[in-house]
Amino acid sequence: MLPALAAVAVVLCAVVAGLAVGYRVAGIGVPLGALAALALTGSVAVRRSRPPARRRLGFYTPEELAELDTQGLALAVSRMLRRDGWRVLPPRRSEARVRVRARDGHGRRLEVAFRPVAEPLPDEDVPSRPGRPGGPGPPLRLVVHRGAFTRRDVQWARRQGGVRLIDGSCLRRWAHGTPLNELGDSP
Repeated sequence: MLPALAAVAVVLCAVVAGLAVGYRVAGIGVPLGALAALALTGSVAVRRSRPPARRRLGFYTPEELAELDTQGLALAVSRMLRRDGWRVLPPRRSEARVRVRARDGHGRRLEVAFRPVAEPLPDEDVPSRPGRPGGPGPPLRLVVHRGAFTRRDVQWARRQGGVRLIDGSCLRRWAHGTPLNELGDSP
């Protein structure tokens, strides 16, 4: 730690000394040129790191969402849940389908299933978590789909109870920064 700090101090002093010598030899143009080069380099670095940093914080553009496969969509949903204050639990190795499980500060549980565009109607099993009970009541279950849900899908979700459908438009709003609890009901 100390050698690294000493190296940073030496480099910083060398840069300041070089700017001082440049100022004495060529005038104000040297420090201004160095400042302009630093600003240009800084802006390029920020622009190049901006999309990955934005995605790590849980913000996605519609184009980025469209490019994701099911695993990528699960990662995006995990990041958006973390952004909204949920603690995402590690995935189980035994599950065949991609699922995301999370818990909030109040102990509520959330289970997310993903529905690919070409998959049939949800006569499928809903995400469930057998095992130790915890938290107040059954978990809230989300089904995330980049497309639109049909009327039959909506009726299925209502019959199941506790299932919330997140369609493409809700998913885009959520990815843009709207918290999950403010999205309202899907279709």
